[in-house]
Amino acid sequence: MSEGSQNPVLLSAQFSVRYGDKPPVLRDVGLAIKRGEVLGLVGQSGSGKSTIAMAILGLLDKNRTRIDGAISFQDCDLLKLPEGDLRRLRGSAISLVLQSPLSSLNPALKIKTQLKEAWRPHASGTNVDCMTTIRTALQSVSLPADDEFLRKYPSQMSVGQAQRVLIAMAVMHRPALLIADEATSALDVITQSEILALFRELNRCNGMAILYISHDLASVAGICDRIAILHQGKIVESGTTAQIFANPQHEYTQKLMGAIPRVLTSNTIFSVKTEAAAAR
Repeated sequence: MSEGSQNPVLLSAQFSVRYGDKPPVLRDVGLAIKRGEVLGLVGQSGSGKSTIAMAILGLLDKNRTRIDGAISFQDCDLLKLPEGDLRRLRGSAISLVLQSPLSSLNPALKIKTQLKEAWRPHASGTNVDCMTTIRTALQSVSLPADDEFLRKYPSQMSVGQAQRVLIAMAVMHRPALLIADEATSALDVITQSEILALFRELNRCNGMAILYISHDLASVAGICDRIAILHQGKIVESGTTAQIFANPQHEYTQKLMGAIPRVLTSNTIFSVKTEAAAAR
């Protein structure tokens, strides 16, 4: 894992979200992500994990949503930025990878076209510059960068390949923060392992901070430096991965740990401690 705990804070947030006059879906959520760190955000379906991601990216419907608080990214409050400034940040400084690659990609467009569309809003240069960046991004996620692959449509790829294409789009401009929202939940176990290894590699080689959102504690343990537990719209516990697995404090966290097979939990704690020792 990265040594992100020694780095300065990249993103800090303290905010609440409500829809209309309904009770808040997020209540005084506090998050901090350091540069080069992988933070896992864990919670059951409906707990508000994706709402946090959408709030950071400024993608919540402003006509239906009220956000109170602040989300500071690189010393700038994202909640106060005009939409034009947010658009410039999305895909360049902050990128998003969603869980369903084949529905996220346009089935009617070739991969080359979609990658070009991801490049143009945040870069200037010739077509040669564009293609150089595209091929480098594909190679960074272990995909072919030849013309034959670039001519493919999403339906001609496996789900794992499609997910790697989405990740290539997300990292093309080397963002400081990558948000992975249930990015491995639609994948088989082997492909999930490969994507997790890819995230770790991007984190280590590029110093890219990652907010890894998932309900799967096993995958979180395999990639994250720290974990934040979200329950009923509130962060109820946070700590290093080893701390959360070895000594969960909150009742809800304890229930989550209790749902993991004992052998898996013991192996995970051992693996996390061994890797942390190796990093030192």
